[in-house]
Amino acid sequence: MAEIKPYSMCWLEYTDLNKYRDKYRRIFGNIVVLGDNSLNLPLKELRDFLTYSLGIKPKIFRNTFANTSNFVLIGKLSDVRKVLKGLDEFEFSLGEEGFLIKKVEFGENSILILTAKEYVGLIYGVFKLIEKLKLGEDIDKINFLSNPSLKFRILNHWDNLDGSVERGYAGNSIFFKDNKIIINDRNKDYARLLSSIGINGIVINNVNVKKKEVELLTIPYLKKLKELAKIFSAYGIKIYLSINFASPIYLGGLNTADPLDKRVSLWWKTKVDEIYEYIPDFGGFLVKADSEFNPGPHMYGRTHADGANMLGEALEPYGGFVIWRAFVYNCLQDWRDMKTDRAKAAYDNFKPLDGKFMDNVIVQIKYGPMDFQVREPVNPLFGGLEQTNQILELQITQEYTGQQIHLCYLGILWKDILEFDTYAKGKGSEVKEILKGNVFKIKNNGMAGVSNVGDNINWTGHDLAQANLYTFGELAWNPDEKIEKIVERWIKLTFGDDEKVVENISYMLLNSHKAYEKYTTPLGLGWMVNPGHHYGPNPEGYEYSKWGTYHRANYEAIGVDRSSRGTGYTLQYHSPWREIYDSIDTCPEELLLFFHRVPYNYRLKSGKTLLQTYYDLHFEGVEEVEEIRRRWIELKGKIDDKTYERVLQRLNMQVEHAKEWRDVINTYFFRRTGIPDEKGRKIYP
Repeated sequence: MAEIKPYSMCWLEYTDLNKYRDKYRRIFGNIVVLGDNSLNLPLKELRDFLTYSLGIKPKIFRNTFANTSNFVLIGKLSDVRKVLKGLDEFEFSLGEEGFLIKKVEFGENSILILTAKEYVGLIYGVFKLIEKLKLGEDIDKINFLSNPSLKFRILNHWDNLDGSVERGYAGNSIFFKDNKIIINDRNKDYARLLSSIGINGIVINNVNVKKKEVELLTIPYLKKLKELAKIFSAYGIKIYLSINFASPIYLGGLNTADPLDKRVSLWWKTKVDEIYEYIPDFGGFLVKADSEFNPGPHMYGRTHADGANMLGEALEPYGGFVIWRAFVYNCLQDWRDMKTDRAKAAYDNFKPLDGKFMDNVIVQIKYGPMDFQVREPVNPLFGGLEQTNQILELQITQEYTGQQIHLCYLGILWKDILEFDTYAKGKGSEVKEILKGNVFKIKNNGMAGVSNVGDNINWTGHDLAQANLYTFGELAWNPDEKIEKIVERWIKLTFGDDEKVVENISYMLLNSHKAYEKYTTPLGLGWMVNPGHHYGPNPEGYEYSKWGTYHRANYEAIGVDRSSRGTGYTLQYHSPWREIYDSIDTCPEELLLFFHRVPYNYRLKSGKTLLQTYYDLHFEGVEEVEEIRRRWIELKGKIDDKTYERVLQRLNMQVEHAKEWRDVINTYFFRRTGIPDEKGRKIYP
């Protein structure tokens, strides 16, 4: 029996797959391992799966062929090529993190090969092989070579040393408690989960680095981080730290953090030397600077490039990287100021610095210009920065999309972002191609996801929110992957292959984001949430605040004019988007209220007025989430009872909260305009 964990193992659960035993017994009864003890971990992963899920207890042969004609062969490509011919072509097609799973006939032997150039490829490869076996795939003719499309595939944890998680909706931190670092089996199981979806980096602490978290750079914490790093390193994952730019003041006793001050740069170089003594494969630093009251180089009249490059110089000898967030804007805006536009800030700050960053500096850019709303236009920095490494930042944790109480599958939104054509070099300049390095020939790019994980029994609060984590990893490895295939695969790996289960959960996931958008803030409006915790409807929660998140609704119109006649935000895009977004007639309606100030009586392409459309969408959104709940109820008896009840409880809450959103927003506009719903439905006066 496999060890029973006090928490779910998500898509890696050792489920009973005896129905496939006869199918796989012949070849998986014997495993040949070429190489030293460094391969013990991938071997253990495969052997445990075969034993606990398929009831196959394989014989292990080390550096010698099995005494049978059928076996699995695991080893680095350099070792495999010594005993098998015909693999020379893969020397050139396999990348550093790639792997090959291939069935070959060698004389009288039938061999399933799992090979890679480097150890990390074998780790990723063994999890992919396990996935294929869990799905019952035919391996007799398998020839599967896979390299990650993106170099950096990173999770950002916003965990604090006291154990709290900023924007966390799944319990407390799995890394920290009472200002101490946690080292336990759950760390290892988390590393396994992330490795199985190709994650290769993890930032373990909050980007908002408070004074206690600054101490993570000190020796007592580095000693514990060394232990944690070894756990993740075994699974091909480097750890990174978020740092406070003023650390030389807090920790070094200096009176400045000026990046051009030699004392400051020397302090950082000495500190980096110290870090690498403890963590030889340390990934580097994530920096939130000059943003929302975090200190940065602007305090000293320096640029973001000055600050980032100073840190880059310290990390360069060790192969480390600086990931510098582009989330910079005026967070003390006067709501009466009609010219300042928060949406323009990232581009205005970083476009002039294009080409001035070192090669080991990467600018991390939020997908949209604001802050992870249910829908925003793609940030114009993608396509705007032509000589700068860049990471696409997505929010897996559902800060503005239901906080893992609501089911809101984000894969469809992410896919739209990745496939957005920036036209930076003409047609075909999609965001995903920029990140691959195919548009500007810059390779140190990737994706970062703000983690949705905590210490809840199911890791993500909502069991179905695990799909967002899984999807992030799959898209970071291969942004060309079809979302429907990812969804189907996750369902089968997590719940099995019952047709009704696959059909219903696929429907639920693939329709949930659009439903959420409809009953909250459709047409690109955004915000309208309660300040601070960002949950639940509040149409004017941020309307007169300092954060620059205004919709400026009055009795006749709503929206901010971001056209060339307004704030000029549309001018940050390449043509034809510049012209498309600039006109109210051609602007995509799903973003209409982001780009334009629109009268309530303006008629959309449907022929309905803006206001009637808003009423209709909110009623439709509630109906759609009720249908999603109904689809789940149909699965009673097909899902284990505890999971079924947890999800049903959340869906019940979602239906009620969707009704509240509908009624609050519709009533707000009815009171603003005095215009009733044409269909006579209940709107509270």
